[in-house]
Amino acid sequence: MANYPELKGKVAVITGSSKGLGRAIGERYAKEGMNVVLNYRSSEKEMEEVIRGIEAGGGKAVAVKGDVSEEGLAEKMIEKAISEFGKMDIFVNNAGVQVEAKTHEMEFDNWKKIIDVNLNGTFLGVRAALKYFVENKIEGNIINMSSVHEVIPRPGYTHYAASKGGVKMFTKSVALEYAPNHIRVNAIAPGAIDTPINEETMSDPEEKKGLEALIPSHVIGKPEQIAAVAAWLASDESSYVTGTTIFADGGLSLYPSFGPENKVQ
Repeated sequence: MANYPELKGKVAVITGSSKGLGRAIGERYAKEGMNVVLNYRSSEKEMEEVIRGIEAGGGKAVAVKGDVSEEGLAEKMIEKAISEFGKMDIFVNNAGVQVEAKTHEMEFDNWKKIIDVNLNGTFLGVRAALKYFVENKIEGNIINMSSVHEVIPRPGYTHYAASKGGVKMFTKSVALEYAPNHIRVNAIAPGAIDTPINEETMSDPEEKKGLEALIPSHVIGKPEQIAAVAAWLASDESSYVTGTTIFADGGLSLYPSFGPENKVQ
């Protein structure tokens, strides 16, 4: 069911959209009547499944294979949007990875992989989208996927936290730079969401219970809840919003140790 009629016919490019949050955003956008260009790095089977589902619901979707950390992919996705649908209105930098490693034992290649995908990949997507919007005088819309760890430290994942902290300030800086062009740039910071990236935690009852205890609402989020934020940011209802991060985390970023259940004064 569409909630934002003005989105019908708009075109969105979404990186990392064969599963998880990217898939949910693509499916939600398609339900809003948007045409979507999706991206996958390796699993063509997963991507085909997503496209079949969107098309079965009457939507239109195409896919582009590639790694967001490599120059040229973002431009290729925009070119696909233009060739298939005639334009691009929204670019969503969703692709992201995380790998646990103690900092003193972390291989540089591990650090580099996380920064390359999460931060450099976001830069490459933003740069390509800005170039298209500016050159064509389009009042475009860019959405970056951040994390609660843009503000919450994360031991064992210091490279991940660093990448998301970078996304936060990059988003704000770009938004300020291109506000005169009426190009909006925002970020979404999910908390603990039931996606493949968290599959190991979700499959362990004790770990899942422990994670729920950390969340003030005691509820692990669903991808559809993040997709709802992405739909709102794409809509005209958020037209005065730029340079901000919207947290969708059940209160995880609210210093839960100070919550009423812990009676910390």
